[in-house]
Amino acid sequence: MPPTTYVDAAIERVDTERGGAAAKLSAVESFVDRVESLSPASSRAGAPSVAGSGGVARRADARGSRGCESVRNAFAETVRSQTAPDTGGKQGGPGPLQAAIRREFTESIAVALAPASDVSFSPRLKQAVLTAARNRQSELTVLCRTLDRERASLRTAAEAVDAIASWIAAADGTPLSELGFDALRGRHETLADHRERCDGVAADRQSFLAATTAHDGDAGLRHRDLAASLYGALSVDHPLLTTVSRLDDACGECQRAVRAHLVRRA
Repeated sequence: MPPTTYVDAAIERVDTERGGAAAKLSAVESFVDRVESLSPASSRAGAPSVAGSGGVARRADARGSRGCESVRNAFAETVRSQTAPDTGGKQGGPGPLQAAIRREFTESIAVALAPASDVSFSPRLKQAVLTAARNRQSELTVLCRTLDRERASLRTAAEAVDAIASWIAAADGTPLSELGFDALRGRHETLADHRERCDGVAADRQSFLAATTAHDGDAGLRHRDLAASLYGALSVDHPLLTTVSRLDDACGECQRAVRAHLVRRA
């Protein structure tokens, strides 16, 4: 009987994650469009500013307050709708919306946009928000591309896995005692070919896991890191490699049985 394969479960997991990443990317793109359409408040002469990652100015008028509220609303109606709710916040900590902004962008952006903040939606804050959002766009683009490559890798390997598993299942239906010497020798050679194919699939997979997918020269996403996060909930950490290893073991066991019959008939 052929061993259980985990490749279909892995492909299903990739497809689910790819759908979520694509939806999140579309939401971030919509958020960027909405923030770009907002007019920032004009800073008064001499108004103090905050240097550093936030790059924001103190609130100058009510328009700045409304601007930050508009950004929060835009986030809630786009990116937040694709973000898992934060149900584990501590009492007295940031609200769910602020926590989501922090997760998707940065701590400084979340603090600057918080309702209790005294920061104005200045041109510098607008640019900081857009920069953080575009960085997230780039990350999600890389994630989608990496997931596409992961799915392609799995589907290519699945062809070999399915062919070998189907052959083993069919071969199990014929007892070795019913095969002649030539048929036994042919089966032994076929099993050797299957084991060689398993080695090739495993080598290709290891090479793939060692690679990285990037976008526009930015730091890329290592395939091995993605696989570790993708398949943590499955019963095996490496569904394809585990499947190939078990197929190879099954072929090896069949080969030993065939050799025993060949020896007895020689």
